[in-house]
Amino acid sequence: MTTPPGPEAPVLDTHPTAAALWAATHAERAALADDLAALTDRQWATASLCARWSVEDVVAHLSAAAATGRVRWITSVARARFRPDVHNDRRLAEQRGAGPAGTLARFRTLVPSTTAPLGPVAAWLGEVVVHAQDVRRPLGLTAAPPVPVVTAVARLYAARDVAVDSRTAAAGLSLRASDGPFTAGEGPEVSGTTLALVMAMAGRGAFCDELSGPGARVLRERATRV
Repeated sequence: MTTPPGPEAPVLDTHPTAAALWAATHAERAALADDLAALTDRQWATASLCARWSVEDVVAHLSAAAATGRVRWITSVARARFRPDVHNDRRLAEQRGAGPAGTLARFRTLVPSTTAPLGPVAAWLGEVVVHAQDVRRPLGLTAAPPVPVVTAVARLYAARDVAVDSRTAAAGLSLRASDGPFTAGEGPEVSGTTLALVMAMAGRGAFCDELSGPGARVLRERATRV
């Protein structure tokens, strides 16, 4: 059986519409699903860059975000007595299949979903961009989103703390992408690819070796505290 091609990522301008951001989100989900299709069970159990979670856990988490609307998400958090780990563990259990193949199949059904708990669409694009690298990097997979897609996430992360304390991480620093138009902030400069800047703002210290400039040490220290 041949898997149909996933959606193509749109070209995102400086002020992308919600529709364009959702289209990019769908394309990144599809690309990740394709990357994981040939994994062995052992690879599915590989530790991701996201604390406590395996590759399969991260995929189940992405499914939970794409399957749970605002009211149900808030209810789940409240029932967990506002303990994020309890809330996340319950949603992971809900989205995991009987094995990795089932977890991936569930994720594929949610590729075109526009359901999201809270926040701007760019935050949910960021969720896929960041978590995809959380699993690709430990697995040795080198795929990355197009620079315009990552740029949309970088702009949000530098401007707001959303699912991660990205703006806080970047405070007092001048961020400059080496592969695209993204710039933000004032202070000691940190330069690197747009993806490395996004991952560092998201607290992934593993990407800080790809950054340079007088502010890189500060961003590394903040990233590795997460």
